[in-house]
Amino acid sequence: QVRVVESGGGLVQPGGSLRLSCAASGLTFSDYAMSWYRQAPGKERELVARITHTGGGTTNYRDSAKGRFTISRDNAKNTVYLQMNNLKPEDTAVYYCDADQYGLGRYRYWGQGTQVTVSS
Repeated sequence: QVRVVESGGGLVQPGGSLRLSCAASGLTFSDYAMSWYRQAPGKERELVARITHTGGGTTNYRDSAKGRFTISRDNAKNTVYLQMNNLKPEDTAVYYCDADQYGLGRYRYWGQGTQVTVSS
């Protein structure tokens, strides 16, 4: 049984930092590209960051996250992280972890989401 579980969300002030974790089990983690998506109320789900399963992991970020967010993975722990710095109110959303086999969009597993609220 595949499980994808996010953690680390919470309430943080603008300019603050938060580190999200996503632990996956029941799959061969090193075969999966891993991504963080987010969805704010009334908005479409959007890609925040992605890290490939190949090599050391190639990363991609949406423009609004570049320079502030860092995605990384630890294959030994079957875990992907999202370090979020200089958080802004517009970062407020439910953040979801996606495990994508071979990065092809064919077999994907989603976590339950973790709430991030940026407010003073």
